[in-house]
Amino acid sequence: MSVSSRTLIALLLTGVFLGACDKQSAPHEQDNAVTNGAVTSGEATASASSEAKYILDRSKAGSELPDYVFRDATGKAMTLDRFKGKPILVNLWATWCAPCVAEMPQLDRIAASYASSGLQVLPISQDSMEPQKVLDFFNGKGFRHMKPWLDADNAFGFGYGGGVLPMSVLYSAEGVEIARITGAPDWEGAEMRALIEETINE
Repeated sequence: MSVSSRTLIALLLTGVFLGACDKQSAPHEQDNAVTNGAVTSGEATASASSEAKYILDRSKAGSELPDYVFRDATGKAMTLDRFKGKPILVNLWATWCAPCVAEMPQLDRIAASYASSGLQVLPISQDSMEPQKVLDFFNGKGFRHMKPWLDADNAFGFGYGGGVLPMSVLYSAEGVEIARITGAPDWEGAEMRALIEETINE
């Protein structure tokens, strides 16, 4: 890898990790960084779009579903295995993270658009020890196609190792990782729809 490539990767990753919502800064509301780039197979390349606000990472593609425990609104524990057999979009978010909150309506519409394809959109909150705040947020927004899921122990956040929100991971119906996204993309744009359709058709 050339020096210029290494410099580009460093700048892209620095932009995301310094500007996105990091859990150490919670619960203050934070803004997401504008980062023009993607990480594919562990390497970053410049994006053609000046509006990109995310990094796409395929370096862990092929990984199996993790066994992290999370809970539904009633406190019932489960793992992602419950949803195996359907394509899954895991979205890690928090009520104190501005870009997380901003992308929620889009994710709800995506869940509706791809319901017939079986896509399971799982917004898993990283609000530590504040389940009621998450439930109140969902009730207030009136989302119709997503349910609130709770990860008060941040098992997903620590397990995925990103330390930055929002983070999304897509899995095929077979439970195989397709890609993960750090930051807030345009979920209704052509690139993300193509990625979702790839996940569904895998």
